[in-house]
Amino acid sequence: MARYTEPVCKLCRREGMKLFLKGERCMSPKCAMERRAYAPGMHGRQGQFRQRPSDYGMQLREKQRARRIYGVLERQFRRYFEMALRMRGQTGSNLLSILERRLDNVIYRLGFADSRPQARQLVTHGHFFVNGHRLSIPSALVKAGDVIQVREASQQNGYFRNLREILQHRTVPAWLSLNPDTMSAQVLAVPTRDQIEVPLAEQLIVEYYSR
Repeated sequence: MARYTEPVCKLCRREGMKLFLKGERCMSPKCAMERRAYAPGMHGRQGQFRQRPSDYGMQLREKQRARRIYGVLERQFRRYFEMALRMRGQTGSNLLSILERRLDNVIYRLGFADSRPQARQLVTHGHFFVNGHRLSIPSALVKAGDVIQVREASQQNGYFRNLREILQHRTVPAWLSLNPDTMSAQVLAVPTRDQIEVPLAEQLIVEYYSR
């Protein structure tokens, strides 16, 4: 299973925005974007004085930003785009809807994890059931009607015991429903673009792949 293993704070600095890849640390003064809000590398400080990027550069940057927010490598991201292209509706909105329905992202949206990388790890370790079956594939796509639950053995884990009270005050997206008492949730519908709160211009991604 391929994944990014380099320092993730460099990704935030390269994109010029917080990608919230390290959970609570991203909200603290220790965040790299708070201390060094410029691109990594020996020429990072000089980047702000460079000329305006080309159309291609803007399209590439937006595609890379989307990949890094959701923790998806290039080959898989391209497959998601091809799936979105075959669906009815706007390709960009379809693409974001597919990314949102990844199991690791849903776990993050529900508040079971502080970041998508942490959600990916929790899923990989088999802490969740989907429709009564243990599922340990972070890239699995959920659909409307699916029920997600922390498995009973994991609920006795110290991490999930402490999490139960926090979830009582958790607000989840409108396309999801959370029951903190049973540590379970349901996918109410496929998310629409106005329900997806990510700072992305998806049309630039469509233009990138349509060159």
